[in-house]
Amino acid sequence: MLARSCLRSTRFLNGARNSATGFAKRTVSTSSSRAASESPARLNVAAAASTAVAIGSVAWYYHLYGTDAFAMTPAEEGLHPTAYPWVHEQWFKTFDHQALRRGFQVYQEVCAACHSLSRIPYRTLVGTVLTVDEAKALAEENEYDSEPNDEGEIEKRPGKLSDYIPAPYKNDEAARAANNGALPPDLSLIIKGRHGGCNYIFSLLTGYPEEPPAGAQLAAGMNFNPYFPGTGIAMARVLYDGLVEYEDETPASTSQMAKDVVEFLNWAAEPEMDDRKRMGMKVLAITSVLFALSVWVKRYKWAPIKSRKTVYDPPKATKHIRI
Repeated sequence: MLARSCLRSTRFLNGARNSATGFAKRTVSTSSSRAASESPARLNVAAAASTAVAIGSVAWYYHLYGTDAFAMTPAEEGLHPTAYPWVHEQWFKTFDHQALRRGFQVYQEVCAACHSLSRIPYRTLVGTVLTVDEAKALAEENEYDSEPNDEGEIEKRPGKLSDYIPAPYKNDEAARAANNGALPPDLSLIIKGRHGGCNYIFSLLTGYPEEPPAGAQLAAGMNFNPYFPGTGIAMARVLYDGLVEYEDETPASTSQMAKDVVEFLNWAAEPEMDDRKRMGMKVLAITSVLFALSVWVKRYKWAPIKSRKTVYDPPKATKHIRI
């Protein structure tokens, strides 16, 4: 009897243990399956939330720093210039070199009296605006400081192609004194340094009205121009019809002279544009050929690997013979 009761107790304990183990296994499997089913949804929600936060951060940064900076009032900002179809801004177009030559003439006869072009040497004009002889003759019209002699004195010499175009004033103070306190900016990078580029400079040169509009308040010595920030500019109108006599007999209207000098100033800001576009076409052609070759080599090398069939041959089951 005692043995039977012990056997029954043992069977009861084993049954309870097995049932508890099975319940734990079912609980773990249920919780793991639930977690497995819920984890992709949670990951998708987290990914969507992080993406939305990233896009919002980029949009906010672009709103603060990526857009154009406007003034507090339209009067301080100036009138927005009209977008003109400049030919040299197209991908497959270059500068109009005849227009560059006319624009350099406008600069020499009109702009050079006040504005400098200090970053342009005479050698860059060769082959683009002037011939070699014309550039040398133009450089020799000015005198530059030579190296000190044996006595330490600096003598003057005629200009060379390596010299830079001289400024109309000795220093900024002399320029301010000659222009009622206003400093004429250097025109070497004026296209890059002004918002609107070519459109702004062209609109500024052609935007002087005959008389300021009613209600416009200007300081003494200022001129009204709606495209200039503040609408009051120290530079008066400088371009008038027939002011320059072009050597190619192009009618020298105000808009024609403004267009030519703007193209020249755009070239002065980036004289390498033609070479850059030419090199870009070569790079695109070469990279296209190399890309096509790389695609062909990839397909040639990977075609046997991609098209082969892999078959799994499991080992045959062996029978164990009991001895």
